[in-house]
Amino acid sequence: MDSAREPGLWKRGVLWLLLLGPLFFASYGFANWFTGQRDDVGSLVFAWEPQVPLWPWTIVPYWSIDLLYGLSFLLPACRREMDRHALRLLAAQVICVSCFLLWPLRFTFERPALDGTFGMMFDVLMGFDKPFNQAPSLHITLLVIIWAMFANQTRGLFWRGLLHLWMALIGISVLTTWQHHFIDVPTGLLAGFFCLWLLPLQGETPLQQIRLASDPRRWRLALRYSLGALLCTALAVNLGGAWLWLFWPAIALAMVALNYLLFGAGGFQKQANGRLSPAAMVLLAPYLLGAWVNSRLWTYRQPQPSQVVEGIYLGRLPATGDLDHYVALVDLCAELPLQRTPQHYCSLPSLDLVAPDKLTCQRAAEAIERLRHHGPLLVCCALGYSRSATAVAAWLLYSGRCQSVEAAVDLIRQRRPQVVLGPQHLAALQSMLDAQPRLEVAHAG
Repeated sequence: MDSAREPGLWKRGVLWLLLLGPLFFASYGFANWFTGQRDDVGSLVFAWEPQVPLWPWTIVPYWSIDLLYGLSFLLPACRREMDRHALRLLAAQVICVSCFLLWPLRFTFERPALDGTFGMMFDVLMGFDKPFNQAPSLHITLLVIIWAMFANQTRGLFWRGLLHLWMALIGISVLTTWQHHFIDVPTGLLAGFFCLWLLPLQGETPLQQIRLASDPRRWRLALRYSLGALLCTALAVNLGGAWLWLFWPAIALAMVALNYLLFGAGGFQKQANGRLSPAAMVLLAPYLLGAWVNSRLWTYRQPQPSQVVEGIYLGRLPATGDLDHYVALVDLCAELPLQRTPQHYCSLPSLDLVAPDKLTCQRAAEAIERLRHHGPLLVCCALGYSRSATAVAAWLLYSGRCQSVEAAVDLIRQRRPQVVLGPQHLAALQSMLDAQPRLEVAHAG
C-alpha cells in the first residue's frame, strides 16, 4: 500500500493539521466562552442517565482521539483522499460549533474530585473544556470520520477487531467520563455520517451534483417528502422523550426531498457493487426500511420476475436467494441496496416514480445487450413495474425486436400486466428511438 502512495503527502497532511488544529481550539473555545455568557442555556437529560457510571479510566480512550486525529493524516493514499478527509473534519467543526451557538445545552452532572493519573488528565481536560458544547457531540462526530479513515486502511481480522473495539470504547467514553448526556451521542453520529455523505472519498460530492429539478413531478415528490420531514420534526419537538428519535426519519425524509429537488439519484450514493455508501445507509435507514417494506407489499402477489423474451426477465430488486437464478443483473433502483452482487452487474440508478431520461434508456439498452450473452439476465427496480420496464422496452427498440414504442410496451404488458408506463416513459423511449441507431439483428418469433 505504501508503494501506491503519492509522494510528499505527509507535507500536505502537516499543512492541513496546521490549519485545522488552531481552528479547532479557536472555534471550540469561542463557543464555550460565548455560551458561558448566556442565561438561556438549558439541558436535555433522560431520567435513566444518572445510572450511567463514572469510569475514570475511560479518560484514556477519550483523550486518545487527539492522537488518532493527527495519525489519520498519515493514512490517505492520494491528494484527493487527503483533502476529502481534511474537509470532512472541517465540516464537522463548522456543523457542530454552529449547533453549539444556535441551541446550546449544558452538561448537568457534578463530577466528584478525582486523584491520581486519571484525575490529572481530567484536570487538564477541564482547563479548556467547559460543560456547554454538547449536542451534537463533536467528539462523536470526529470519531465517525476518523474511524472511517482507519477502517479503510486497516487489514487483517485481528487488527480490524482491535480497531473497532478501541473506537467503540472512545464512543462509550463520552458518557462514562461524564462529558456528555445521551442526546449528544446519536446527534453526533448523524453529524459524522452526514460529513461522510457530503464528502465521499471517491466520486463526486453531492454539492457537485446539484441540478435544480425541472420536472414538475420531482417537485411534487420533494414537497411530499418535505411535509413528512416537517411532521416528524413537529412531533419530536412537541412530544419529546422517546419521540425525539423521530428526528432521524425527519433527516432521512429531508434528504430524500433534496435528492428529488437537487441531487438526483446520485444523492442515494448507490455504488458500482449495488450497495449504498455506509453514510447513506445510516442517514437514510428509516426511509430505506419503509421503501423496502413498500416494495414487498406492492409485489406480494407477484414476487417472481416475468420473462419478456428468452433469457431476459423483468422484476423487483431480488433478495439474496433469488440471485441464484440469474447470471447478470441490470439495476435501475437508486434507493434500495443490493445485498449480493452477481458476477455480471450494471447499476443505473434512477429516481423512483420518475421516468428515466433518454440517456438512461440508451445506457440501459446497451447494458442489457452487453450482459445478456452471459446467461439469464434480470432487469429490476424496486417493484419491476416502471423504471425497469422502461429499460426493457428501450432494449426491445434498440435491438430491433420491436419497431415502435407501442409494440415494445404491448409486449411487456403481455408478459407483466402490472407495469405502469405513463406519457413521460413513452416520451423518453420515443426520444431514444428517434436519436439512436438500432442494432441490425434478426430474431425468430
